[in-house]
Amino acid sequence: MALSRPSAERVIDLDVTRAIALIGVAVMNYHGYLINLGGSVGESTINRFFDPWMGPLSTRFAATFVLVAGMGITLMTNRGRLSGDRLRHIADRWTLIRRGFLLYAFGFFFEWLWSGTILFFYGAYFIVGGLLFLLRTRWLILIGLLAAISAAALQWWAFETDHDTRWLFGGWYGATPYRSPRRLVFDTFVNGTHPLLPWLAFLCAGMVIGRYLPLTASLRQLLAALGVLMVAGTYLGNHLFGDTPLRARLFATDPFSRSLNYTICALGSSIAAFCLIGWIAERTRTSHLTRAFAAAGRTTLTLYVLHALVFNAVVIRWHLIRPTGLDVALVFAGGFWLVAVVAAAMWQRRFGIGPAEWFYRKFGGSNFPRLSTTPR
Repeated sequence: MALSRPSAERVIDLDVTRAIALIGVAVMNYHGYLINLGGSVGESTINRFFDPWMGPLSTRFAATFVLVAGMGITLMTNRGRLSGDRLRHIADRWTLIRRGFLLYAFGFFFEWLWSGTILFFYGAYFIVGGLLFLLRTRWLILIGLLAAISAAALQWWAFETDHDTRWLFGGWYGATPYRSPRRLVFDTFVNGTHPLLPWLAFLCAGMVIGRYLPLTASLRQLLAALGVLMVAGTYLGNHLFGDTPLRARLFATDPFSRSLNYTICALGSSIAAFCLIGWIAERTRTSHLTRAFAAAGRTTLTLYVLHALVFNAVVIRWHLIRPTGLDVALVFAGGFWLVAVVAAAMWQRRFGIGPAEWFYRKFGGSNFPRLSTTPR
């Protein structure tokens, strides 16, 4: 799911952050799927921490992934955007839209294998990114803010109204996902696992931060502090004001509340994580471990698809792992990623590009921009 850039010009912060985020995605996915198959959620503090639906880590790794995707869109389009080359603008826009439609279509079918996949949402982000990348920074901020507010307002309305809201939030379409085109559209924008409202806020934030890459030390510290304050403030708000059912929903920090509090919390944790991981990656960029993680970050589409295929083979088909608790999910995901990181590094040295990335680039268009350090 990485946007194509020459390896010599890639920003290592993005590659390593993408790899770490996908490790977290695999852990949460494996844990959630094993629970759905009969595993135990658990009542301990560590189990609540890793709760894939209501815990503080729920969707945070995926949100970080979308934040980095926004940065990737900016880096891919920076050369044309800063040059004012209209033909380059058109080429960049159609590259993003083609890639978006390709991911959206693939994600639609992949959903039947891996329910709740982010892939077709990711495709929608690219399509929207292709429409937004030329906008000034203030407009990107405004659009992200409106996406977050709109999501919270819809949920507030659904909570307060006496009308039947199943036409918007599901319920008319049966247990099989996406049998109805209308539900596919509503889930993409409103009701899915990673809908544009409010997840467009993460993409827009990434597109804005991408205009200031590579980050200076002072800007990295400022963003990291801002991210920490955002997380702390949202949890404080949840603690102080969640004393009624309505307030509890408005100040909730779980992803399915779609509250403004959740969006601020997830965005803050994603920004702080990117700053911390990027700082470590920059300081250790010559180490074998960092280079291996960077290689994994450049093959995330392949590894994401593989993590679903491996789960279905090992758990569903061969019954080699049985659903129990968090420990099994952590060991399973850790084992997969230990092999995946080593395999990605070896594959990169031999072939230079992952198989899914090759297909994605072949049919979605290829673009090799240079990194501009001029912030706008």
